[in-house]
Amino acid sequence: MTSSVIVVGGDEEDLSTKPLGRLSVFYYGVGHMLNDITASCWFTYLLLFLTQIGLSPRDAAIVMLSGQVADGFATIFIGELIDRFGHFKIWHAAGSALVAISFSSVFGGCLPCSILHNNSLTVETLSYSMFAAIFNIGWAATQVSHMAMVNCITLNSTSRVALTSSRNAFSMVANLGLYAIALVVFGVSKAGTKENTETQYRWIAYSSITVGCCFVVIFLMGTKEPRLRINLKETSRSRIPWSYWFRKILYYQVAMVYLLTRLVLNVSQAYLAFFVIDDLQMAQSAKALIPAIIYICSFVVSVMLQEIPWNGKRLKAYYCAGGIIWIFCGVSILLLPRSISSFMYAISVFIGIANALVLVTAISMQSVLVGSELGGCAFVCGSLSFLDKMSCGLALYVLQSHQSASPKVDVNIKQNFNFSVTRYGLGLVPAVCSLIGVVVTYFMELDSTILKPLCQPLLLE
Repeated sequence: MTSSVIVVGGDEEDLSTKPLGRLSVFYYGVGHMLNDITASCWFTYLLLFLTQIGLSPRDAAIVMLSGQVADGFATIFIGELIDRFGHFKIWHAAGSALVAISFSSVFGGCLPCSILHNNSLTVETLSYSMFAAIFNIGWAATQVSHMAMVNCITLNSTSRVALTSSRNAFSMVANLGLYAIALVVFGVSKAGTKENTETQYRWIAYSSITVGCCFVVIFLMGTKEPRLRINLKETSRSRIPWSYWFRKILYYQVAMVYLLTRLVLNVSQAYLAFFVIDDLQMAQSAKALIPAIIYICSFVVSVMLQEIPWNGKRLKAYYCAGGIIWIFCGVSILLLPRSISSFMYAISVFIGIANALVLVTAISMQSVLVGSELGGCAFVCGSLSFLDKMSCGLALYVLQSHQSASPKVDVNIKQNFNFSVTRYGLGLVPAVCSLIGVVVTYFMELDSTILKPLCQPLLLE
């Protein structure tokens, strides 16, 4: 699908590779904040919330898995439709609306239970699974459209990384906003009963949706729909078949790195609150303060990454640096005794730095993979997101299924040190995934030059 755009004067190649202004980067960056703030609540508090209201760890894992599976298949389907028909902003707006409507039901209590007057655990599990699936379908539409826009806004490699860094920076702002909301809610109200627990998380959900929707409006008003020139000769905007990507070794390497990066971030985030409360027995405020420290550090690093001129070698170097930092953090968490639990605050600083380095560079590798082949950018984003959602859902399901039966092995009686599924999820899994990601990245061949543009992506004025 193409649209004609009239360009008055100027060299087309210069226009397509011209660095973007900071205002354009800002408007784009805030467009994923509703997704980010709800996803942060999803991965940080969903399993905790469901087990607190009476679901077993396995049932809670089923709810999480249903959402991840729905998200995974939706990314493939939506990515294909975006490649065929375009209209990034329409997909973004529709997905955001679905997220806003459905997310409150994920944390808002069991609506079918009230309608059917049946509070059985089976009905609760089915109810939360249904709304989790609906929420994740909307989330997928917003994510794929927003990520794919990067490649159609500009062909300038440094500007593409700047857009990704801005998106990641505002993701940190969204996460910090969530933990600020959670800190207030957990401090003001006490969760002595199931009803009080549901009320706590309902307020967190409503507040998150309100904040996120405000930034969606800013994005839709400030960002223009990307369009391409009509004089494309065989061109990068004509739809590219899936088999084209499957024949590229770089596709599998980038997919592996992105999958491992998401496993590191999502699995560690899901078990962070469990770890600080159950394993380290820290104060309740720690389940909001420690994540907040992580995201403050990630925000600072993400802003700094926008100022760097990028090429393939630097992407590899910064990803490997972040992966190595995560390996040391994972080992530290795995061996951290309860008696020096305060050391977790220092570890969280390095986790925040590592998260920003690996996430920004892993997403930017997708832009290097796509290059100027814009006809398949949504498929690339969708297919990689499919792998991400399915792997994270399965990993969390397996870990949660062993949660209640996890043996505790006392290694040091004085310090009451024990291995648990929570410790494995926050320490071992991210460390192993980071190690594999570093190895794959080291052998990856990324083009260090800016590819010659084949067409003119523009923001409509």
